[in-house]
Amino acid sequence: MKILAIHGSPRTIRSTTRRLAGLVLEGAAEVGAETEIVDLADLRITPCTACEGCTFNGICVYEDDLSALLARMNEADAIVFASPVYFDSITGQMKIFFDRLADAIHYQALAGKVGCSVATTHGSGGDETTTYMDHLLNYLGIVSIGRIHVATGGDAGAVDVVEQDAGALGRRLVSAIADGFSDPAQEASIVENRSDFRAIVLENRDLRTDDYERWVRRGWIP
Repeated sequence: MKILAIHGSPRTIRSTTRRLAGLVLEGAAEVGAETEIVDLADLRITPCTACEGCTFNGICVYEDDLSALLARMNEADAIVFASPVYFDSITGQMKIFFDRLADAIHYQALAGKVGCSVATTHGSGGDETTTYMDHLLNYLGIVSIGRIHVATGGDAGAVDVVEQDAGALGRRLVSAIADGFSDPAQEASIVENRSDFRAIVLENRDLRTDDYERWVRRGWIP
């Protein structure tokens, strides 16, 4: 099984958030998972211009690194979103990435996977930011098995205090992949989103027959 962490700090390997995400992945690796972490700051991801070109064929007009990252997300069994808190929310790198996921969100391209959210902050905003990232997981059709955030107060070593909790979160990811995981509230939200997105799938069914037929096979379109 594969677990992919997507990390949004511009500090890349010097990031405290990356250290926390790494502890989650270490916990998952201890029980047999193959893990990988991607630094968004090392990728070329162009901001979305809302041209709606992807609506017609699922392919963005920009030839950058997003398509390869989406392929890696599709190959993974679980997704971890990780971002430091910058002024009460995610970083710019993370937001650009999220905005470019519009087509994957509309078609719930990652439905059936599990995930979690990780954040560090100086003092506040950790709960709100991980809640927001969990919301994005749900938009993609992914059920979150939990989240973790740490207020460091400027001390990077504060992350190590939650090492056991972070490792436990990683092990829960592996368990959820192997044994399944259900959260009725999240699943209801995912179904509600799907109802809203169904009109997009129906409108483009003649242009995107594979995606339309996937929805039919899953019973999402009667």
